[in-house]
Amino acid sequence: MNGFVDHGLDESAFGEQKGLSAGIKSFDAFPKTKPTYTRRSSTGGYTTLLLLIISILLSFTELTRWYAGHEIHLFSVEKGVSRTLQINLDIVIPMLCNDLHINVQDASGDRILAGDMLQRDGTAWEMWGQGGRRLESGDMAREMEEDTHVGHVLGEVRAGKKVFRRTPKVGRGMEAKACRIYGSLEGNKVQGDFHITARGHGYMEFGQHLDHQAFNFSHTINELSFGPLYPTILNPLDKTYATTPTHFHKYQYYLSVVPTIYTRSPSPSPSSPLSSTIFTNQYAVTSQSHPVDERSVPGIFFKFDIEPILLTIREERGSFLALVVRVVNVMSGVLVGGGWCYQLMGWAREVSGSGGRARRGTDTGLLHGGMNGSMREGEEEDE
Repeated sequence: MNGFVDHGLDESAFGEQKGLSAGIKSFDAFPKTKPTYTRRSSTGGYTTLLLLIISILLSFTELTRWYAGHEIHLFSVEKGVSRTLQINLDIVIPMLCNDLHINVQDASGDRILAGDMLQRDGTAWEMWGQGGRRLESGDMAREMEEDTHVGHVLGEVRAGKKVFRRTPKVGRGMEAKACRIYGSLEGNKVQGDFHITARGHGYMEFGQHLDHQAFNFSHTINELSFGPLYPTILNPLDKTYATTPTHFHKYQYYLSVVPTIYTRSPSPSPSSPLSSTIFTNQYAVTSQSHPVDERSVPGIFFKFDIEPILLTIREERGSFLALVVRVVNVMSGVLVGGGWCYQLMGWAREVSGSGGRARRGTDTGLLHGGMNGSMREGEEEDE
């Protein structure tokens, strides 16, 4: 009578299995659908390929951002005791070298005869003033922006030479009536003034005063920096010039110097290799220029002040595990979101299709009803 028993079948095989595995199945968060109940379509295939392409592009973007790293700006009080500050200058003035007086005087009262420490070369003003050596304002802004990033600065320092370039030879038909003043000098790391004046003006000294008609304090600044010399790093006053038609003219520059560290090391130190850490200084500058009367001292004056803070610009890169987590989040988000959009599109197609069929069915019923009614009326009239 019992067919299951006759054929050796067990009724438990057709129901839910009992035991530990059956209990664990109740926690399954990934329900399965039998392949017989699924259907593949070309639309789904195209959608899947599109989602895969989007996932790959976004994952590549995350990988690029992780490899490039990010920068952190840290401000702190400068530690340690610093006594000296190196000043690097390269300036061209359309006056004879013997007619110029160069001095540095700091807040401690020390006076440095910079003219004896810097090198002077005769040159032609036409080779420097308002030539192609000055960058346009847009190019300067872009290049200065690049010089604020750690990777660019480290690359420029490794590739460049830490020396001043040679003075070009005076061309034919040109007269060496200008003076190039360049070099590095050591001063106290305190507030100070650096000024260039005419011979016999500005200081009590013996000798003949320079004729006022020889004054011309137009100038081209090729380099003005503080700290170790890195000619490839662009500072605010580098590659700039100023001209004046008057003999008595005064240029004043006010500089705020900030000690700066560019590094890729988590704990930079002066002993760190040059490829990962650079100790230098940045500065902000404001300028004033105006004609003066003969009772004032014309010239070029730089007033610098050392800020008591230290700026550390450090380039960091996140951990590889964090990159993996971001990539997984991106890919899963794209696939899940794309799946929802695909289902919504399918639902919208079904709703629009069923609405159209319902409208067509209703129209057909009315038409048939009208025809039947008219036929019945005709039959009654015949009777």
